[in-house]
Amino acid sequence: MLKFFKDLLSEKPDSENSDSNYSSDTTSSDDNSERKLQLATCALFLEVAQADEHFKRDEREKIMKVMKEMFVLSSEEINELMKQSDEYIQQSVSLYEFTDVINNHFNKDERYEIIKNVWRLILTDEKIHKYEEHFVRTITANFKLEHRDMITAKMEVKEELEL
Repeated sequence: MLKFFKDLLSEKPDSENSDSNYSSDTTSSDDNSERKLQLATCALFLEVAQADEHFKRDEREKIMKVMKEMFVLSSEEINELMKQSDEYIQQSVSLYEFTDVINNHFNKDERYEIIKNVWRLILTDEKIHKYEEHFVRTITANFKLEHRDMITAKMEVKEELEL
């Protein structure tokens, strides 16, 4: 199982492409790349949601909503993705495994939006647990964003949620 997730998240170029099947390989590669991104993003959100050791229904619903908006997925696809992400989290070593995939696929603005979604998730219960704060700091640093980006995102989300 661990090998499956490592292979899924690793960024290895497909050197076996031939001209005759280029389009199907490209489609397969694009699908695999999109799946890697979905898995990494979902795992990151699950890690944050579980940081305070209380993974509530509201947090699960927030993750589902965000994943649906970001990747245009059905509820069934999101449930399967959450299950796979949870399995991968159990075998992961650090957040870097997830943030690295996201860094390779998302630009700075898109990573900033993920930070805002992390804050939305954290603030679902209107409290910030010290472990959640630690996670968002680590994620921000791994995304190569500045501390002020994290604070600005937090303030924007608080204003949006009227907290």
